[in-house]
Amino acid sequence: MKLAFGCDPNATELKAVLIEEVTKLGHEVVDYPSEDPIYANVAIAVATDVAAGKADRGILVCGTGIGVSIAANKVPGAYCACVADVYQAQRASLSNNANLISMGSQVVGPESAKVFLREYLAGQFDPNGRSGPKVERICEFERSQA
Repeated sequence: MKLAFGCDPNATELKAVLIEEVTKLGHEVVDYPSEDPIYANVAIAVATDVAAGKADRGILVCGTGIGVSIAANKVPGAYCACVADVYQAQRASLSNNANLISMGSQVVGPESAKVFLREYLAGQFDPNGRSGPKVERICEFERSQA
């Protein structure tokens, strides 16, 4: 899987840990720069490329994970879930078809973040499952706004 990673300057260490983890798992990594203190810039860049299919999924990290998630979700076709536990990470892909996740470097530790990332990547959304109509409604609304 091709994964796009981005973060703000507060989260460079956690991003590096996560990139190392997915590299060990055999995934391809696209690393976006993290020097810009305006986290929205990197979040929008990653989300734009994921929505365009240049990467399969995206992982964003800032202090809380919230800011990059909000910014990413402004990009049409980007669906970012902010995760802080295993269940959220699993459901991001299984129930919500999130093509990006975000985490907070000041909220989760590196070992937990690696587990969340592995769980998120292991999930595959089933559009014919019970969450299919719910996710389709989100996509339908997004299309109506174009």
